[in-house]
Order: sequence, then C-alpha cells, then structure tokens
Amino acid sequence: MTTRNLVTGGAGFLGSHLIDRLMHAGEEVICLDNYFTGRKDNIRHWLGHPNFELIRHDVTDPIRLEVDRIWHLACPASPVHYQFNPIKTAKTSFLGTYNMLGLARRVGARLLLASTSEVYGDPEVHPQPESYRGCVNTIGIRSCYDEGKRIAETLCFDYQRMHNTEIRVMRIFNTYGPRMLPDDGRVVSNFIVQALQGQPLTLYGDGSQTRSFCYVDDLIEGMIRLMNGANTGPINIGNPGEFTIRQLAELVRDRINPSLELTTRPLPQDDPLQRQPVIDLARQELGWEPKVTLEQGLEPTIAYFRERLANAAC
Repeated sequence: MTTRNLVTGGAGFLGSHLIDRLMHAGEEVICLDNYFTGRKDNIRHWLGHPNFELIRHDVTDPIRLEVDRIWHLACPASPVHYQFNPIKTAKTSFLGTYNMLGLARRVGARLLLASTSEVYGDPEVHPQPESYRGCVNTIGIRSCYDEGKRIAETLCFDYQRMHNTEIRVMRIFNTYGPRMLPDDGRVVSNFIVQALQGQPLTLYGDGSQTRSFCYVDDLIEGMIRLMNGANTGPINIGNPGEFTIRQLAELVRDRINPSLELTTRPLPQDDPLQRQPVIDLARQELGWEPKVTLEQGLEPTIAYFRERLANAAC
C-alpha cells in the first residue's frame, strides 16, 4: 500500500523538491500551500497525476485530511519574506504547527517539523551541536522566525510527551539550489541574480561572517532519512563546509562575470556572524552527510537563475 503524504509548503523551494522525491518513489502526495512564497510552477509537472493532489490552504487554519505522514515545511524562511509580516510569520510557526500536530494526533500520522539553524540565533558556541540552546534576541527583527521555530519545536515535544505523537525534528542550515526565489534576500540567490544582471555584488558588513551551504538534493536526502528513521531529533541537517560571505561572492562572480565589483553595506540587526552545523548525530543516526560541494552545487543553481531571468525578460 502506498504511503499518503501531506507536504505543507509543498509549492515552495524545499517542499517541491521533496514532492519530486516522494512522487518518483510512487507515493501519494497532498501538497498544501497558500502561495505566499510558494509557486505553482514548482509543482506544475505533477498536476493531473493520479497520486498528486494540490490544495490551496493556509496552515494557520485547521484542516481535516486522512494521511500517514506530515512533512511540515510551511513558513517563509528568508528574512525578506518573514519580516514582511512578522506577526503572520509567528502565527504560521505556532498555529500552523499546532494545527498539524492536532491532525497528526487525530489520524495517527508521523510529523516531521522543518525547524532551522536560526534557533541557535547569533551563536556563542561554534560550530553548533544540537545540544546548544542558542542565543536569540527575543525582541529583535528576526525573532518572529527564530522564536517561531523554537516554539514549534516545543509544541512537537510536548505533543510527544502528552499524546505520544510521532515526531521528527530537523534543524535546517542554509540550503540553496534551483527553485529559490530571485527576490528572497538569501545570499546565494542575491549574488547570482546581481551577477547575472551585471550589478556589483553586495556584501553586508565586511563579508567575514560565515555560513555553511547545503545543496538542496543533499538536504532532501537527509530529510527523508530522518522521517524514515527511529531518531526523534532534533538533528542538524546541513553542510559543515564553512565559507565567508566574501568567499561565496568571489565564487559566484568568477563563474558569471569576474570583472564585477564587490560593494559593502552595513550589517543588518541580529545577523549571525557565524553559522556551521555539527553533523555527527546525522552521520551516526541517519548515515547521512552531504555529497555536493559548493562549487558543484552552484553550477545548476546558476543555470536555473539564468533561464528564469531570461524567461522573465521575454
């Protein structure tokens, strides 16, 4: 019998790649999305397939469905989008997770929460293991997302303790790849779009802050292994390769237009200075580690944006 999967945020960047994997495996998929940051184009190739269903719905409202597994990815994940309506972002994390856990409890489904490395805030421990409890500014401009995901994790473990709900919690570190939004404000898409448009690449601060970039295919593989495995989490899923933002800008520039300049602007409030996952737990419990290097992953990502910008210009 095929597994019935509900993917919230399924028309988004990560959700659509997950749906591709599930559909190729012959499973049934219900995609739930309100299209705030998701795009129907991302899942258009599955429309009309007998195993696929698309529902336009906001997870802050309850919904009744019969499913076996819930992949709860719904929430804007880039600062530009989650700061556009911070109250809505907090509601999506809290009420959305509450509603999905309620559904999981009613139908006996297993729920995977797509949490985030942002729960670590601007970390005082580097790199970040799952045992680190974070350093988050509860009243800062990023807290709608950071604290939203922290309360979402809390809800998951309270549902597990009170109702024996099956949960899996993954903390996602910076992920990139095709289907990212050109205007999402994330550093990889920013640099690629600027370079393709012949603009100077904008560094915030001096570019010495670090990030670890995981290619989307690696991330989805880790997500599936976590859902299928026995470990509840939280488990870090990310690439431990650490790069400065300036190094990333230079990599992108060299691949698109080496003559472009790098410009600097002030660092935004609460922007983390360091971000790098400890993935020992993922290696031990899931047998997972990333395989795609940043240099390898940039190629298909740049090709995607090049095609998308060309189509937009037509």
